[in-house]
Amino acid sequence: MKKSRTLELFLTFMKIGAFTFGGGYAMIPLIKEEVVTRKKWISSEDVLDVVAIAESTPGPIAINSATFVGYKAGGFWGSFAATLGVTIPSFAIIYLVSFILAQFESFPAVSYAFFGIRAAVLALIVNAMLTMYKSFEKNIVSYILMAFALVMTVFFNISVLYIILICAAAGFITSYKKIKEAVR
Repeated sequence: MKKSRTLELFLTFMKIGAFTFGGGYAMIPLIKEEVVTRKKWISSEDVLDVVAIAESTPGPIAINSATFVGYKAGGFWGSFAATLGVTIPSFAIIYLVSFILAQFESFPAVSYAFFGIRAAVLALIVNAMLTMYKSFEKNIVSYILMAFALVMTVFFNISVLYIILICAAAGFITSYKKIKEAVR
């Protein structure tokens, strides 16, 4: 049973890695479809945790997401298998493309294809944003933090690391106050 789950995690994340262009955010809808809807390894609520943890830990979001889901679904070996699975397609594709692109980058069809891929990636990122928006708790603090993060990153070019730390602290303080009030 354990070996089959580990292999299944490897193959699932290899498929996710092979058919997702645009990085981790573009992978979120596919991860949700595969691991929540089809495999039922994690819940919809866990997807927000996946994104939060993957975004706040060092490394690419795709690898961090695979590691987190793999661990939840199959322990240490599950995380190893999922992480390996999600990285192999990217490595193989980049390795292949680096040779091919050098030969064909001047062809108009290649630049048109990349134009289309960029448009599709943007749509996937917007889909991930809307999915996350539907799932998060909507209150005044959430909206203030969302606006704060947007303004600080877009207009003031503040490092995302600082934004995450500030928002995490604000979330902790808000949650702590709610818990303290509930106890009274």
